[in-house]
Amino acid sequence: MPYLGKKPVNLEANVLMQGALGATNGALWEGDEYRPSGRIIGLDRLGLPSPLTQTQRRRLCSNVECTSGWTRPWRNRRRPIFEGQWGCSGRCVLAMTRAAVQRERREGTESDATAPHRHRVPLGLLMLAQGWITHPQLRKALEAQRESGTGRIGDWLQSECGVAPDQVTRGLSMQWSCPVLTTEGFSPEAMALVAPKLFAEKFGFLPLRVAGSRILYVGFEERLDASAAFAMEKVADLKVESGLVVGSQFQAARSRMFECDGVEMKLETVADKDVLAARMTAILEHKQPVASRLVRVHQYYWMRIWLESGAIGKTGSLPATGEDVNDHVFMIEGRT
Repeated sequence: MPYLGKKPVNLEANVLMQGALGATNGALWEGDEYRPSGRIIGLDRLGLPSPLTQTQRRRLCSNVECTSGWTRPWRNRRRPIFEGQWGCSGRCVLAMTRAAVQRERREGTESDATAPHRHRVPLGLLMLAQGWITHPQLRKALEAQRESGTGRIGDWLQSECGVAPDQVTRGLSMQWSCPVLTTEGFSPEAMALVAPKLFAEKFGFLPLRVAGSRILYVGFEERLDASAAFAMEKVADLKVESGLVVGSQFQAARSRMFECDGVEMKLETVADKDVLAARMTAILEHKQPVASRLVRVHQYYWMRIWLESGAIGKTGSLPATGEDVNDHVFMIEGRT
């Protein structure tokens, strides 16, 4: 009978992980016991896709370069789960996180480079063509904007010409080819758990509500942000529909959301992508989550971890509460 032995210790992996653990002076949360959720994590409640072949059942380590010989039934290790995958050792989890970081770097670069430039009709001309404002009103707003040297034309149309805020929002929605959304049904307590408040503040979005347990509506005040919307879609496991919200409604709802407790977040700056992968691996190995996910939002790398199955709500993978869920947000030095 063949002997199932452990892979010899990988010095590079150990050095990187030890350095990452020391980066916070040991200030990591305590590990939690949990019972994995069958809804999100699949076969044998380990986060593996189902159904699997007999060979896959015998060999479950998701590191394609793993040569340790461990299979899950013979390995006294069931966690951590990273993006629905299991690694038989810290070395293999490090390989998985490196691949995920590389994927996010590549997808972010490609989207920035290949996104077509959209020539949008200026808001003033669009509203003029719709008959919502007159030539004198547009000239007055443009002159006020030019003299001030700042401000959006929509704001000047409101302050100088008395154009209604909802009319400006309708014009912006035509610019962006998106709907005008309302704050009806908005629950600040629930929506505060969707994404880090840091992102909501920096990228100007507001999670509004979930419809039919499958669509997450996200509002913006003046322009859409596809990167932020796509990140929420991947982490929440819900389809995201973006739209614009009238400014006064948007600001009032967002203020209410910021007053609510969200998911605990830790922001870190790392030297490079290798340190990022090592730091993520150290957190995963220490916290032993039932589920975790990495996405990139512009210059940020967002890893959300669920520490036990009860933390996953009934809607997509949105947290049921702020407990047993952590957000780790990373920036690479020199990246803006």
